[in-house]
Amino acid sequence: MEDGSPNQMPSMARSDSSGASSVDQPIHAPIPIRPGLPSRRSSGTMIVPRDSSEVGPVELQVGPDDVRSMSPRRTSQDIEALGKQAREELQRHAKALQDSLINLFNRIEAVKEEHNKLDSNNKFLQKYIGDLMTTSKITASSSRSKK
Repeated sequence: MEDGSPNQMPSMARSDSSGASSVDQPIHAPIPIRPGLPSRRSSGTMIVPRDSSEVGPVELQVGPDDVRSMSPRRTSQDIEALGKQAREELQRHAKALQDSLINLFNRIEAVKEEHNKLDSNNKFLQKYIGDLMTTSKITASSSRSKK
């Protein structure tokens, strides 16, 4: 405003410690320049003629302790031993199941016997109470009639 241009803002004094030097520096960091790509040679064609010696399985040389040299196949003795172990384990499991089934059956029989015994005692008590009630009614009616 002092120099006569109406659009220019008056400069104000800053109270921070940076002073006027910070006004001259840009606010944003400069845009980094991307480095150029390294030059690469062409890997060449990957097409190989069918009758080329480069086509086919590659023989791999591995040591005896290498995991890749250990065969997953088992010998017939190994298979027999595994089968025998599996049969023995299955027999032990079947025997354990049979034993638990026998124990359950014996427990069921004991509970049935106890139930029958309690049922007969219950019937006896019901009959006894019924007899007492009839005799008490008879005695009560005879005592009323005497009065």
